Amino acid sequence: MSGPVTLSLYLGPAVPLPAPRVVVEALTEVTVTAGSGESDGFELKFSLGSEASVLQTAFLLSGGAVPALLRVVLAAGVRGSADVLMDGVVTQTQIAPDTGSGPTQLIVKGRDISQVMDNVDLSGLFPYPAMPIEARVALILAKYVVLGVVPLIVPTPTVDLNNPLERIDQHWGTDLAYLRELADMVGYTFYVEPGPVAGASVAYWGPTLRVGPVQTALNVDMDVETNVESISCSFDHDSAGMPIVNVENPVTRLPAIPVPVGLVNPLDPPLGLIPPIPKKFDIVADTAFKSFPRALMQAWADQAATKRSVSAQGSLDVLRYGEVLRPRRLVGLRGVGTAFDGLYYTQQVTSTLRRGEFKQAFTLVRNGLVSTVGRIPV
Repeated sequence: MSGPVTLSLYLGPAVPLPAPRVVVEALTEVTVTAGSGESDGFELKFSLGSEASVLQTAFLLSGGAVPALLRVVLAAGVRGSADVLMDGVVTQTQIAPDTGSGPTQLIVKGRDISQVMDNVDLSGLFPYPAMPIEARVALILAKYVVLGVVPLIVPTPTVDLNNPLERIDQHWGTDLAYLRELADMVGYTFYVEPGPVAGASVAYWGPTLRVGPVQTALNVDMDVETNVESISCSFDHDSAGMPIVNVENPVTRLPAIPVPVGLVNPLDPPLGLIPPIPKKFDIVADTAFKSFPRALMQAWADQAATKRSVSAQGSLDVLRYGEVLRPRRLVGLRGVGTAFDGLYYTQQVTSTLRRGEFKQAFTLVRNGLVSTVGRIPV
């Protein structure tokens, strides 16, 4: 890429290495989606000219065979600061022949590195006698350290251990499916985030964090400080709800008592001063036979996942913004009015890079109108 934006491409069966120059020069477009969870992935478009045979060899298309693990790492440098956009594996390749509108293209699609954890069904092969959930997560993730995946595990506030004489937990499904199941059991989330350097990733298993450092503010209609190309904000009156958990006394086994969770959610600190009035009071499933702390965490997680009454969707030019907007982080929004100005959680970012151009489409969410902070960090 020319200008102040540089793109680094790494390829390899397991350990990614800098791609050959001829491969990088044939690259015409890169699209990366991050923050969306199960659909995180990338798409690379190459122009096939005289270097067609080199590209086909690089991606092992000759003979129609793709290795079990062809790794792709994409890193973008903006004004001297490098950010890893994607660390993933190739899942699909296709050829788009020349039909008169342009050269033949090689299109390479893939998913993030968590796809490696979703290939083999290990149901029933690994017992976990008297092991807390955190220990199971650490044991599962240990095998992926060779790929540069470093686990980041947040312990649960309660520890539930089964008596091995009564019950021994078994591994069910693929590693990815089981990790997500364990996260759902305690109201946590699991995802793999690329970086901080090429070839390394962080496997996060813990609560969804909507706190921390704030990224450079998104400015709308602010003359020379404007860095957003387009944006639309919305307020959904009917999205708010108050979950109810059923609590059962394990000794008396009396009928479960419904307990409303309330509006205050420690997993989802308010980013909006005026929350919508709850209109739905759903009973959280499968909480009666759990301890109250664990049932409460599951309810908080369900509430945080659905109570997103305020959202903003837009696009920006990274060159004007000055850095790469990252998902799963806070960002300030200014210039859209008192009701929608303030801090937001960056839910999803789609980055598109072409020669001389770096654009990002984003989705921001929060749980109320009017900013909770008097001054939005610049």
